[in-house]
Amino acid sequence: MKQNKRFWICILISIFLLITGTYLALKSGAKTMNQETIWNALFHYEDVLDHQLIRDVRLPRVIATILVGGLLGICGAMMQAVTRNPIAEPSILGISQGATLAISLLYIHAAWVTTNNIVIASFIGALLSGLLVMFTMKNPSRTSMGKLLLAGTALSTFFLSLSTVISLLTNNSQMFAFLVGGGFRNTGWHHVIQLMIATTIGMICAMLLSTKINVLSLGDDVCISLGEKPSHIRFFTLLLIIPISAICVAVAKNISFVGLIIPQVISRIIKKDMRFLLPLSFLAGGVLLVFADILARMLLSPYETPIGIFTSLMGIPFFLYLVRKERSQ
Repeated sequence: MKQNKRFWICILISIFLLITGTYLALKSGAKTMNQETIWNALFHYEDVLDHQLIRDVRLPRVIATILVGGLLGICGAMMQAVTRNPIAEPSILGISQGATLAISLLYIHAAWVTTNNIVIASFIGALLSGLLVMFTMKNPSRTSMGKLLLAGTALSTFFLSLSTVISLLTNNSQMFAFLVGGGFRNTGWHHVIQLMIATTIGMICAMLLSTKINVLSLGDDVCISLGEKPSHIRFFTLLLIIPISAICVAVAKNISFVGLIIPQVISRIIKKDMRFLLPLSFLAGGVLLVFADILARMLLSPYETPIGIFTSLMGIPFFLYLVRKERSQ
């Protein structure tokens, strides 16, 4: 009963913060919009500049920000659960950087750079890097934090180094900076549609896997005794995480630490039951990223700061805390 109460309180707070963040995101920018303009743009649209700015630029951007934050949140929650490691997260293990490398290769020839090709390249890069991480470890659940961190750091550095070389050789340094820093400045409705499809399919599959992940979190021996195969659960979970991470990188590029911070914070409020943790991680991830995006747009307005700077400023101290805690145990 207490668990359910905490869960619904967190849900209501997250929804309130999402509504507040959405309003601030529509209002704020190089040009500040008043409440009447926002209302008319959404419900009484006219073909004027302010309405176009809200409907075609700011609204798809804030929706995409919420969805990407949510997807990164559930990726981190699932990855930490199946590896039973608190630092497991797509960007730390090199999956996001693998997708970034694949997109960098795409920019070698400008004609190849289309929305669909970016998604395909991102998926291939995330798939290869994800498989590399898992194949470097015989049993992820029994791999220490140090070994997991070492494998992820090595792959991340390798992929980003290759991306840097490609950007220098092709004279695309500005593009590379955008890929690494992350952001939503070119987001449109076609990106929102892609993210909505990924969110719908991903959330349904994640909830279907949630019970099995809960069993796996009890330990491999318990999992086997209950008739489940740990390797199969990890494989199917990774199979779900890879395309979700890929679509996030394709739309928002390399945004780190959201999947690290959110599940760890939420699991301290409610118990680690994936049926509760996944939906709450989705909402909380959206909250974190929508406010980070507002800061990215407003801090040096009219110029835009890479959103990855803000998530890293929050994530690095949290990451160091988790590593220190693990060493002290």
